[in-house]
Amino acid sequence: MMKFKLLIITLFFSYLGFAQTNKKITTIETVEILNNNTKEAVYYFQNNWKQLRLRALDKGYIESFQLLETSFSNETPFHFVLVTTYANKKQFEDREVHFQELIEESGNLKLLNDKKPSEFRKSVFAVDGAKHIE
Repeated sequence: MMKFKLLIITLFFSYLGFAQTNKKITTIETVEILNNNTKEAVYYFQNNWKQLRLRALDKGYIESFQLLETSFSNETPFHFVLVTTYANKKQFEDREVHFQELIEESGNLKLLNDKKPSEFRKSVFAVDGAKHIE
């Protein structure tokens, strides 16, 4: 009986230690489209932001991502919500190095026309490092 209790206690603490080191972390950014440049913004996010995350997913740099379109209002003054989730603290801490690597590999920005991103999109607010509650 004592061995069984010891086994249960050991498994419990192993589980706690594992759960604490592998918690998901998410970054969230909200983006406003400027000057009715919807086509430019959609093209930009689909051909740059999304493509980087697809490659990051393939390389195991992130756990998941979402590109969400929202209705602009006074309460929600943005058109897009960009979500990137990391499997654990290590992925989150390495994100800058990994995304820089992917950006260098991808070359120039893919743009619909000659407008620079600052002409058609603006970051409204960002949440960097939101921890998931289990």
